[in-house]
Amino acid sequence: MDTVSPDTRSRMMRAVRGTDTTPEIMVRRAAHRMGFRFRLHRQNLPGRPDLVFPKMKIALFVHGCFWHAHEGCSKASVPASNVAFWETKLSQNVERDRRVQGELRSRGWNVAVIWECQIKNPAQLQMQLQQILCR
Repeated sequence: MDTVSPDTRSRMMRAVRGTDTTPEIMVRRAAHRMGFRFRLHRQNLPGRPDLVFPKMKIALFVHGCFWHAHEGCSKASVPASNVAFWETKLSQNVERDRRVQGELRSRGWNVAVIWECQIKNPAQLQMQLQQILCR
């Protein structure tokens, strides 16, 4: 059962940002510190990737564990209230992610995802970015 009123929950959900999230900004800062330059949210690419490295043809998504149903992550649980809505919503998000990544790959882009739970450790984030961007 939800512990807040529907109006409060609605206000809280409206405050969830789609761009410029804390995890996204952390990834941007780490990539920039490493000397990589990128474009943000290119509208001419499917799914508007969070970071685009045009010279390397890499599209990087920074996914929230809850919103993109990160398998095996404790943050990716379905809320106890309105379960049918959330299961449908989250499964549609996952399906859209698959479709968008497939479209990008068919256009010749390399696609990578960094999950919100992987960003907490700066050294691990830098190592992950190194693997993605220095192939």
